[in-house]
Order: sequence, then structure tokens, then C-alpha cells
Amino acid sequence: MENEKRVIIIGAGLVGSLWAVYMSKAGYKVTIYERRTDMRKQKISAGKSINLALSNRGWKALDAVGVGDEIRKIAIPMYGRVMHDVKGNLTYQPYGKEGQAIFSVSRGIINMTMMDIAEKYGNADIHFSHDCRRADLKNGIVYMTNTLTGETFEDKADLIFAADGAFSAVRYGSMQKLDRFNYSQNYIADGYREILLPANPDGTHRFEKNVLHIWPRGRFMLIGLPNEDGSYTCTLFMPHENDQYSFDKLKTKEDVNNFFQTLFPDFYELMPDVADSWEDHPLSSLAIVRCHPWTAGKVALLGDSAHATVPFYGQGMNAGFEDCTVMWELMQKYGEDWEKIFSEYNVVRKPDGDALQDLSVDNYYEMRDHVGDPSFLLRKKIEARFSELYPEKWTALYSLVAFSDTPYSVAYQKGQVQNKIMDQIMAMPDIESKWDSEEVMEKIRTLCN
Repeated sequence: MENEKRVIIIGAGLVGSLWAVYMSKAGYKVTIYERRTDMRKQKISAGKSINLALSNRGWKALDAVGVGDEIRKIAIPMYGRVMHDVKGNLTYQPYGKEGQAIFSVSRGIINMTMMDIAEKYGNADIHFSHDCRRADLKNGIVYMTNTLTGETFEDKADLIFAADGAFSAVRYGSMQKLDRFNYSQNYIADGYREILLPANPDGTHRFEKNVLHIWPRGRFMLIGLPNEDGSYTCTLFMPHENDQYSFDKLKTKEDVNNFFQTLFPDFYELMPDVADSWEDHPLSSLAIVRCHPWTAGKVALLGDSAHATVPFYGQGMNAGFEDCTVMWELMQKYGEDWEKIFSEYNVVRKPDGDALQDLSVDNYYEMRDHVGDPSFLLRKKIEARFSELYPEKWTALYSLVAFSDTPYSVAYQKGQVQNKIMDQIMAMPDIESKWDSEEVMEKIRTLCN
């Protein structure tokens, strides 16, 4: 058709696949180019890649185009986190109010499901093994290479959306060459390695299924998220180097066994052959990517290509899905005026991308250093009690992030204010014995006003 509206999406990951459904709904013919081969044609195990946590923002974006129920079939609710100390003692901390949960999904399985959704609900044509070299931002042209045949070609559309991840080819090949384009990439000192903890011989889970398991050990942290087959995708975070136990020190099976026996004895009991699985998954790095602006000409960045973060708030996917919500709301506001849509997308969304990155790093220190600390647990108990008594005055930062669609930047600011209040409360004499007293609750109320 002569006047058919066309859009090209670079990247058939989670965000690109969801955005295809939105654009199809708006009447666009959608073409997706993906650098990888079609993962649906390969056998993938549940623990192939770090599990993701779906929460309120993600569900909102999925449900708005009627595909949330497809994902609910593969998601496991987690109602809180359980801390495992060195002696094997467990402490449970609910995530929110009764019944509130975040949901564990296997990255590989949700990605394959989202590709199916893009084809079924978005009528998208997905071309795999196609590498984008660069884009003509002004004219909406992408320059592609078919990596199977070596053929090079160009394709043109009304709009181009780059959802091609933290190391986006579109951003790197074109936007980063623009005058006054800001870009930074920072690696944190820690990396991660995945370990698949198998199910019991009868297929049941080794421990409580509907929670996130954390083994906090100061500079090291192990987390475990449940899979449907009874296994857990576990992820060990620790320094790459410069520590008694850092990844560069664990060279032999003996080193690995000694490390787990010393720091994670209860995990080692469950998986005494952990050293045999050590090399099953690569050692990976963790980077924060910031850039601005997120749009140029006919091109916009979505998801990690705009605001890649570290995984410690479980919000990377949710934030990418929320980009779709925000862009869609701007389309309702401005119709087809893409200049206005892109301009406002930059203004409203960039502060939230930055705030999520700050939240993610802060939460890393909290999970690693504080979740097992008695004074931290008391602090959370006081917050929960006050929130129960005065819900209009206090919503915990985690709940604002995971169980609402309050902008990340607003949540972050509120969290900083609440933190200062709690610092004063924790400094009160005998706070351990009178934490839920009228005196303490009244003081918080006064400080909130």
C-alpha cells in the first residue's frame, strides 16, 4: 500500500517485542531486525540467564495491550525475600502489603514468549541474524548486514526505534557522533556468575518457592530466584579482583569449594558439586549507561539502549516496558506529531532513567551490606508499622518503586526524605525496646509534617 505507515525496530528483545504490539495497534506496519539468531529454535534451560523480576510497571505496560496474561503463565510470584545467614538462620521480609508480589521469570523464556507476542499481536516481521551498522537519523534509514549471507542493504521507515540494549548499535554508530550528545558508561567493581541449583529428585523446590532468596555476605551476595521446573537460577555477585575472595582468585575447583564452604555453607550442602558447574555460565560485568538526548530526527532509544542499569532493584525490564507506556501516553496526547512526542519523551523520561540507576546502586549496597543487619531489619519494621497506621503519610520506597507507577525520580526524592527521618528515629535512646510505641510513631508523624 502506497501510504502504509512503517516503523523499524532494532532489537527483538523484551522491549522491542512489546513496542511492536503498541505500534501495530497504532496502525503501523512493523519490521524488527535482530542481530542474534532465533533463540526459539534452540533448546534453552530455565537457568540459562539471570532471572528477571516483573512488577507493577511491567504488568501495566503488558496489560495495556492485552498481553499480560500470556506472561502470567510463565511467572512465579515472590511475596518477600528470605535472608540466609552464615549459620543457616532464615529471616523473612515481605516486599509490600499482604498479597503484594514481584514475579520471577526466566529471561530466555520471557524473551521467546515476547517474540511470539510481537508476531501474533503485533503482526511484526522479525528478521534474525541482521546486524545494524548505523542509521541516518534525519531520514529514517538503517544500514543493515545479513550476517548469514554477508549481504548489505538499507531500509527506510517513518520511524526507527532502537531497543538494542546497553551496547546499542544505533546509539553507538549514529547518535554518539552527534554534536552535544552526552554519553557515559561506568562499570561497577563487581561482576556476576550464574549457578543453576537443580530441583530435588522428585522435581520439587529445595526451599520456599514464592520468595527471593538472598545470602548477604558484605562484599559478596548470592541470590536465588525460583523456576517452574523446581530449579533456582542463582547469581553470585562479587568483586572482579582486589579482594581475598574475588573472581580472579577462584582459579581451581578447590578454590571454589573452599569459598562456598566458608561463606555459603548451607548453599554448599544443597549443592556440593557447585565447583563442577562453576564454568557453565560466563563471568559477566555490570555497567550503567547514561546518555542524552534519547531521540534524534526520526529515531528514539527505548529500554537499555537509553538507560541500562545494574540489576539490584529488579527494575531494568520494568523500566523498559514503562518507556512503552510513556511513549504511548504521549502518542495519545499529541497524535502523530512525532516531533512533540520525542521532545517531551526526553524531558519527562530522562530524569526517571537517572533516578532508577541511582536507586539500583543504592539497593545493591542495601542488599549486600544491610539486609541481614538487626538495626536495618528494625528500621524496616518501624517503617512498616508507621505506614500501616498512617498510609497517607508514608509509603516505603520499595513499594513506591515496585508496586506503584510513581515516577522513579519522585520515588527517589521521597525515599531520601524518608531516610533522613528514619536516621533521626534510629538515633532515639532505647529504640529497640520502644520501636512501636506511641512516642516513636508521634515523632515520625511530626517529622513528616
